[in-house]
Amino acid sequence: MTDAGTTPRHTRGLDARLVVDRGSFRLDVALTAAPGDVVALLGPNGAGKTTALRALAGLTPLTGGHLRLDGADLDRVPPESRPVGVVFQDYLLFPHLSALDNVAFGPRCHGAGKAEARAQAAAWLERMGIAEHAASKPRRLSGGQAQRVALARALATGPRLLLLDEPLAALDARTRLEVRAQLRRHLVGFEAVAVLVTHDPLDAMVLADRLVVVEHGRVVQEGTPAAIARRPRTDYVAQLVGLNLYRGTADGHTVRLDPDGPAVTTTEDLRGPAFVAFPPAAVTLHRDRPAGSSARNLWRCEVSGLETHGDQIRAALTGELTLTADLTAVAAAELDLHPGAMVWAAVKATQTHAYPA
Repeated sequence: MTDAGTTPRHTRGLDARLVVDRGSFRLDVALTAAPGDVVALLGPNGAGKTTALRALAGLTPLTGGHLRLDGADLDRVPPESRPVGVVFQDYLLFPHLSALDNVAFGPRCHGAGKAEARAQAAAWLERMGIAEHAASKPRRLSGGQAQRVALARALATGPRLLLLDEPLAALDARTRLEVRAQLRRHLVGFEAVAVLVTHDPLDAMVLADRLVVVEHGRVVQEGTPAAIARRPRTDYVAQLVGLNLYRGTADGHTVRLDPDGPAVTTTEDLRGPAFVAFPPAAVTLHRDRPAGSSARNLWRCEVSGLETHGDQIRAALTGELTLTADLTAVAAAELDLHPGAMVWAAVKATQTHAYPA
């Protein structure tokens, strides 16, 4: 039995099926999360991530499905009455208000008096480590400071659902690193549900407990960051986590990619439809066929492109198998790699990973 006015434990959190029809595009995404969960929506441009976020906020109406938060049906609740806080990509701070009054705006809208609202805002700015900027207008704030003011404004109303739309996209690389770490600390202490929309896999991996990958308006994979990185199920996810991914049919330690196509030898023993993956760093390149090579995975390929990838060179290869390989700049120079160069690509079976499709 629960006390009067107390939400039963099993109904707490987010329970949603977001269906939005927009002409030729249809979003149909199910989302569930418990209080304290941070869920990241990942996907390519046009996948439906922002539409899902706007549906959760009440800014885009549902054409089907349901939206329940802590057991309450929000389908017909107007956006301003929902217990939802939103941090938009460009923060949308009121330019004529100070940082303090920007944060105090939410509590004022929820009925707090001016003095009470400003006291709450001051406490939030203190928590965010930017109390010294309370009197500053948004134009005087750095990107990182503005992001924290926007987060404080969203949290000051005590939301049961926090929505973050590409919250780090407007920051430069150096500021992004610092603010990402700060945001993670704040989210760890958030006791309700947080949903993050991002196209950046690093933001998602660092900030979220669970990833939901959306493509063409549908969920194609979900799980912990580690599980998704270990077993990607689409080309988009494989690219996100930096893996070469193939789908084929397994017969013992061999996965054949199509009836007449190449095969990949693995250490796993499987039967039936399977994925096989390996990182670009596992690929070694040779200008001549390796003499006496024991590698079971050896393919003749053409270099189709080269680009800097961190402190390495990433080579795109086509031919018997389409794949990417990472190597040092010194190795690329010694191999005289250039678009059009022919190479042999080798991968040890111990560096592949096969799993059921």
